Amino acid sequence: MSHPSLSVLTTHNKTARAISGEKFSVSWKSPSNIALVKYWGKKENQIPLNPSLSMTLSQSYTLTRVTAITDREEKKLKVNADAGHPFIPKMELFLQYIEKEVPILKELSFNVETTNSFPHSTGIASSASGFSAFALCLLSIAEMVSGKNIASGEFFNLASFVSRMGSGSACRSLYGGYSLWGKTDHVQGSSGLFAVPIAKKVHPIFRNLHDAILVISSEPKSLPSTKGHALMDHHPFASARIIQAENNLSETLKALDSGDIERLISVTENEALTLHALIMSSKGGTVLLKPPTVNVILRIREARRKGMPVFFSLDAGPNVHLFYPEKSALEVEQFIRDELVSSCENGLVIFDCCGTGPVLQEI
Repeated sequence: MSHPSLSVLTTHNKTARAISGEKFSVSWKSPSNIALVKYWGKKENQIPLNPSLSMTLSQSYTLTRVTAITDREEKKLKVNADAGHPFIPKMELFLQYIEKEVPILKELSFNVETTNSFPHSTGIASSASGFSAFALCLLSIAEMVSGKNIASGEFFNLASFVSRMGSGSACRSLYGGYSLWGKTDHVQGSSGLFAVPIAKKVHPIFRNLHDAILVISSEPKSLPSTKGHALMDHHPFASARIIQAENNLSETLKALDSGDIERLISVTENEALTLHALIMSSKGGTVLLKPPTVNVILRIREARRKGMPVFFSLDAGPNVHLFYPEKSALEVEQFIRDELVSSCENGLVIFDCCGTGPVLQEI
């Protein structure tokens, strides 16, 4: 199924700069996101088994610049000037998909310059920020080649639609604040084809929620996301998980709307632990948690019992996302320095917060 706005980009204007043989570049900075309600398992065409809800980050991002060249080279895609870069196979598959939807991109070769502000492949959704940034660049280039522009709001919806084919969670990085991906009766206009923003339904207390990412390990995770999602195809708890996710989504939406932090704490931590329970109870029984991960979780819960408004989430890796309200930042960050930094690899903590979404960069 194609997005209706893609038809605008399917034919080029003879006056477009790319037709004259010139090089042209575009650069986007796109953030990572952390899911409060997790997406785990998918159907064909990157459709999620269950809806998910995430918070867009601010300081954890990918900065990508794409230069397009009309003269096709032997190698159509280079990353950081390297035709053999390890990111290329997944990016080539994504490029093949988007070229089917936007054929004018077939006329071009691409050089991609990309950097992350955080360690990639460690469960901090580097694929989400990376593919959302790459999709934004390719669509911007398609606009240049076609000589046509898509309205801003529709452009980001289209980027969400396209980017999910590179990484499912990438579709949630196209908006600031909080986004939902997956069809659900709880949110009008929701879809498995793209994410939708839900910022208008978020209480002020959560609009600048802080997230300190405690990097327990920067080593690439042992279970790639694609293989992890595939484990849900025959998982004995798959049906129950879908029901649980819908219930947790409903609770999360109510908590975000009302400002009920206790409710949000309960469901967010339940989702994090459920994700790892599903991974550990899958065929092969992969364990992504490390001893310092468990230690940090226990210390967070102990601090909360003493009155500190802190709670955690986990992605598919050992690193811990520690959430806290902005008004408690000084107290919580002192707690991190005093009790949690020692559990982090080289003392690495990424202090982040709820972000505003992708930003087009000046060239």
